[in-house]
Amino acid sequence: MTDVIVIGGGPSGLMAAVAAAENGASVMLVDKGKKLGRKLAISGGGRCNVTNRAEAEELIRHIPGNGRFMYSPFSVFNNEDIITFFEGLGIKLKEEDRGRMFPVNDKAVEVVRVLLNRIQTLNVDIRKSTEVSELLFDQEAKKVTGIKLVDGEKLEAKKIIVAVGGMSVPHTGSTGDGYPWAKAAGHTITDLYPTEVPITCSDAIIKNKTLQGLSLRNVELSVLDPEKGKIIKTHEGDMIFTHFGISGPIGLRCSQYVVKAKKKYKGSHVPLQLDLFPEESLEEVFQRLLGQLGEQSKKAIKNSISGFVPERLAPILLSQAAIDPSDVFVSIPHEKLRLLVSRMKGFYLTATGTLSIEKAFVTGGGVSVKEIHPKRMESKLMEGLFFCGEVLDLHGYTGGYNITVAFSTGYTAGQSAAWSL
Repeated sequence: MTDVIVIGGGPSGLMAAVAAAENGASVMLVDKGKKLGRKLAISGGGRCNVTNRAEAEELIRHIPGNGRFMYSPFSVFNNEDIITFFEGLGIKLKEEDRGRMFPVNDKAVEVVRVLLNRIQTLNVDIRKSTEVSELLFDQEAKKVTGIKLVDGEKLEAKKIIVAVGGMSVPHTGSTGDGYPWAKAAGHTITDLYPTEVPITCSDAIIKNKTLQGLSLRNVELSVLDPEKGKIIKTHEGDMIFTHFGISGPIGLRCSQYVVKAKKKYKGSHVPLQLDLFPEESLEEVFQRLLGQLGEQSKKAIKNSISGFVPERLAPILLSQAAIDPSDVFVSIPHEKLRLLVSRMKGFYLTATGTLSIEKAFVTGGGVSVKEIHPKRMESKLMEGLFFCGEVLDLHGYTGGYNITVAFSTGYTAGQSAAWSL
């Protein structure tokens, strides 16, 4: 009989196997795929954003899906521990913008390689191309006893760690396998939905691809209440227009609020507001625009506005302010210029939803964290059953937060499973 079986060879499962083995347990790692660490290898655009160096409170703020639950796992294994762990394995890390930590050589495959080497050094029994059909329980004792494979083989274990991910990026093996197992153990699965996913829009400028491929830096995107127009959530940073809507960091971060607003208000559309100059007030932008136009007063405004806003956005903004692109500065009433600035500070789009959960970077919802001991990651309902990573109702924004949750909960589960033998 094995002490601990870890199901899933993603970030949380690999870390759980390391932690359990380091703490003296005999460990078997089971994965249905032919390769371990597939999600890790493509994370961060193939560069692997291993964690984020933000302070604890900042980390929690960037985990909108039950972030407060993470106080306990972070007390066991936090972002600084993740950095120490990988640097101890020979992976030098560098800090980039907004606290994101990457390998110096920008190679995610190296991160996967050192993790797998560590697992092998610890004599973890690795079983690839091995699909689990169900977990085995002693229902009377409310205790896990092992796993059953699709081929009918039964493997006994004292502890089981479920680390199979959610339903996002299914080609890496995350196809929702863990939810029925959790249900069989008596757990609640909260509503599943896509997060960190591109937003779809219905506006003509999106449909006719006028802005496709246009990137905006340091702007602000807000999701609005469809009924009252109040701001639900705002994110500042970079975004890109696509042929179906918007993507990029702030598009992805706002996506879950579009999903939730659609559900709450039972509507097909959710308004979005874009602020091109979030650091400046309306009046500051107006005065700066007057200065630029005044210096080029004899030019048509379509030319004199050049460099103030992106070239492809200018004709749309001028149209919304009812300004003829060939008009010169002196012939344009200040009211129209103020309207133009208000469109720069409040450019509206109409979200119809998001791409599917399979196209999302992260799955929202999952095994209810109310039924998990946060300091151990063990089920409150079934002794010896542990959960970690994205199978849980935990999710963060892109930027190293999700992977931090995966490594932290994985390590906590592995250590706890070994210590409770």
